[in-house]
Amino acid sequence: MLWWHWAVLGLALAGFEILTPGGFYLLFFGLGGLAVAVLALLGVAGPLWLQVLLFSVFSIVSLVLFRNPLLRMMTRKTGASQQVDTLVGELAVPTEPIAAGAIGKAELRGTTWTARNAGREIVPAGCRCRVVAVDGLVIAIESE
Repeated sequence: MLWWHWAVLGLALAGFEILTPGGFYLLFFGLGGLAVAVLALLGVAGPLWLQVLLFSVFSIVSLVLFRNPLLRMMTRKTGASQQVDTLVGELAVPTEPIAAGAIGKAELRGTTWTARNAGREIVPAGCRCRVVAVDGLVIAIESE
């Protein structure tokens, strides 16, 4: 095969990775195709059977060596959002009265948060409230 056939195959496989739900499989087969394209361009890839063998070896070796570290790196970046869930049970102080089911502002850990009153009574400003849930950047509070 010509070198550009391998390059097109490698780019197509790497591009199809975008359409898959984060498995990181096609990316490494795309990299294998691009590696064989470079070798074929340099004239050292040999006959077709050797090119297919090199493609298979490069793809599988890169998949085995680099997929797990890549997945760990991707999950490590999303791990920071889990710290917000530790707010449940903390004490917050509303800066304004909040009716039952309504949304207002409350101070928690020195920062003003959007707070939803999850209780059945009006929460007066300045009283201590317990955080019962976190939904994105909105805390749900109930008076103690």
